[in-house]
Amino acid sequence: MTERQNAADNSTKSFQGLRVLDFSTTIAGPHCTRMLADMGAEVIKIESAEGETMRTRPPLRSQCSTVFGQLNIGKNSLVLDLKSPAGIEVVRRLIAGTDVLVENFRPGVMRRLKLDYGSLQQLNPKLIYCSISGYGQTGPSAELPAYAPVIHAASGYEMAHLAYQPGRSRPDYCGIYHADVLTGVYAFGAISAALYQRHGTQRGQHIDVSMLESMLSLTLNELQWSQFEVKPTQSMMKVIGHPEWVSDPRFAAYADRRDHWADLMDGVEAWSCAVTTKQCLVALNAEGVPSSAYRTVAQALDDPQIAHRGALTEVEDGGGTFKVLNLPFRMSGAGVSAAKRMATLGEHTIAYLRETGLSEDEIAAFTGKRLVAAPG
Repeated sequence: MTERQNAADNSTKSFQGLRVLDFSTTIAGPHCTRMLADMGAEVIKIESAEGETMRTRPPLRSQCSTVFGQLNIGKNSLVLDLKSPAGIEVVRRLIAGTDVLVENFRPGVMRRLKLDYGSLQQLNPKLIYCSISGYGQTGPSAELPAYAPVIHAASGYEMAHLAYQPGRSRPDYCGIYHADVLTGVYAFGAISAALYQRHGTQRGQHIDVSMLESMLSLTLNELQWSQFEVKPTQSMMKVIGHPEWVSDPRFAAYADRRDHWADLMDGVEAWSCAVTTKQCLVALNAEGVPSSAYRTVAQALDDPQIAHRGALTEVEDGGGTFKVLNLPFRMSGAGVSAAKRMATLGEHTIAYLRETGLSEDEIAAFTGKRLVAAPG
């Protein structure tokens, strides 16, 4: 039985019955709430009438972004004008039945809207309120603008990575947003812990997640190597035919290997160029040396292991079908999978407005004629 078949047997999802208000945009927050949605939570994505900016991120098919879909599949779409008193009142009415709120505005924005934790906690003491920001909610850097590449630089991550690139004097620009994805995962973990704690206390809490500190967690080796010298195993020296290099003063200590990394890699490549990729991997794996050929993302997704795990699933939006990643874990007693369909902008607005108690006339006045929403 493949992992996909096994997952299909788990119809119950861990967060079934959980309601989440999602004010987040771009990547970090939406990645977190997409995880909650995959695990069964009802995630209500709050958007302006124009829609979140990621809706225009290519690739686009019939004006539908698959990148936006990857981050927001399985969420319901509620269009509100948060600059209007009426929009704020709708949020306050929904809070009573909300378990989790996620936002990633710059610190101070939700306070100005009177939608901060202190204001909403009075309406729902069980509310778990998660704030994601570049540097945290307080402190001298709290209100600085931030996005992933800036945090990569500020955390020391880029310079730590540069130290592994002999001959390079400046970091490369990285368009893969590690900080966003990692911070979203930390937020998901913190929310899960807060939900568990709430079972005992019957009270919610505020979660403050920092992108800067999330990225610093990736430099844990550098933190420790700056304090203590550690000699890792050197099984690779035996494989490439140079066991004497284990005691070579150029390579014996970690700091020395870094200083002579080019010499070491020249020796490794002299061996690897004389064998096939398959032979190289077989020899290294036989000695327990972690190794992989460099692959493109497309090649990685074509790995039979990915198919076995059911890591990709096909979903649908207004532009057709496309594939997204499922969450990278499986549970023996619960289903973990993406929804099959992407909501259209504002699709659930009328249903949620009805839930708050607005009359049909009030709803018509509230929405105007800009929205095409499904009946409630």
